[in-house]
Amino acid sequence: MTPFSSLFGDRSGRRGGIASLLCGALAAGALAAAGTAALVPGTASASSHREAPLISGTPQYDNTDVYAFVSPDKPDTTTIVANWIPFEEPAGGPNFYTFADDAQYDLHVDNNGDAQSELIFRYTFRTHVKNKNTFLYNTGPVKSLDDPNLNVTQTYDLDLIKLRHQKQVSRTRLADDVPVAPSDVGKASMPDYGKLRSQAVHKTASGASTFAGQADDPFFADLRVFDLLYGGNLSEVGNDTLKGYNVNTIALQVPNDMIRESEKQPVVGIWSTTQRKNARGGWTQVSRLGNPLVNEVVNPQKDKDRFNASAPWDDAQFLKNVTHPELPKLIEQIYKIKAPAEPRNDLVDVFLKGVKGLNQPPNVRPAEELRLNTSVKPAAHPKRLGVLDGDNAGFPNGRRLTDDVVDEALQVMEGALVGAKNDLGDAVNENDKQFEKNFPYVAEPTSGSRGPLAKGTKSGTDVRSQLGDALQPAGASGGTDNTVLIAGSAAAGAAGILLIGTALAWWRRRMQRPY
Repeated sequence: MTPFSSLFGDRSGRRGGIASLLCGALAAGALAAAGTAALVPGTASASSHREAPLISGTPQYDNTDVYAFVSPDKPDTTTIVANWIPFEEPAGGPNFYTFADDAQYDLHVDNNGDAQSELIFRYTFRTHVKNKNTFLYNTGPVKSLDDPNLNVTQTYDLDLIKLRHQKQVSRTRLADDVPVAPSDVGKASMPDYGKLRSQAVHKTASGASTFAGQADDPFFADLRVFDLLYGGNLSEVGNDTLKGYNVNTIALQVPNDMIRESEKQPVVGIWSTTQRKNARGGWTQVSRLGNPLVNEVVNPQKDKDRFNASAPWDDAQFLKNVTHPELPKLIEQIYKIKAPAEPRNDLVDVFLKGVKGLNQPPNVRPAEELRLNTSVKPAAHPKRLGVLDGDNAGFPNGRRLTDDVVDEALQVMEGALVGAKNDLGDAVNENDKQFEKNFPYVAEPTSGSRGPLAKGTKSGTDVRSQLGDALQPAGASGGTDNTVLIAGSAAAGAAGILLIGTALAWWRRRMQRPY
């Protein structure tokens, strides 16, 4: 198999800083058409971090990223990871982060290149509250997913829907009433979060593994680019804007034979959608995602909501946004880097159809899908630039968690396919946390007691020392007559409850003072 890097020349050098904004460009090519090729039914779809006006107001339904890769520790399986709810503040209680009960979270698989779903893995969630007479997410330390102290819980069902020409052929329940890993409230509330996560990994009778719960946001980029491409000043690039924030993750690991058409045709196309129940009891699609950041930075304001809600076979209406993209012109205006000539048909063959000889299925119908060749073995030493650097197991052959899609997309958008070799990037080359070596692979979420407000503290610092004297019970330095006990001894150890106790004790002392 010819290394994909031969199409581009050597890309092994380190990347400098500029414009992570353009990471949507790679997927943008997936909407373009070569010659008389037109957009056809498929997944010319993407949403991302707050990419459209309507979906930014409903984060439970907002799909931020999709990943698909041959599992590094189990190469006879494929792992799909999809994330929702961008920019979760770890300490954002008391109402922490849940999947929507009135949504269908779907993972689509096209296994014959016809730009239609042959398989849909559908997740639906239910929320359960044990005690509605408290504001607490948990009423004490949580040691297991069935701990009575975990007041707000979620469970989900997983169905496999098989289709032919978009009509349902069969529906099979793969998992029923599976517990969701909770939001990581903090060390006082969840002293061993890793144990809770492991309990949320469920193996099905069909040989699949599934997980749903909170995780560190695996996407890494410097998003200050939206300040008009760093305001023309590159001295501040290289800051991972997603550092310290979490997402809600759905991860699914399935045998390769379960999703691919055959060993002779091992390429699958993968994307996700979110449907929300409407006022009439039906379902309305509100978010779609294949490759990263298409709708965020390619479509103009007038098209964003329509793109998220429209059907894939209607995406020809957005074609001009890609063949005559705004972003290279903006780069040229600010940084004087000449934009490639239009129309941008140079992007089509690689990203609309897949790379011939790598991840292009036979008789492919053009569509924007995250295409993965399930027969390509995982790389022993993955390269962050994937196929641009000769690593055929990486993006755009699927997308691994470690793939630097920002730099890859930027270089292609700025003309790598038409001889304009460049070394551009946003200077953020890896995630702030290391990924796990086993399913579900995503890093554990940032804890509420280790969130952005606690930045700069050492990893071993106790939560009490982070928050200082505010955690001291009233009267700790002398008598105990002002100590306030709330919600019983089990909950008294939680940081928020001690803070409330301190505040109430201060109020009592103040009220007792003579005026």
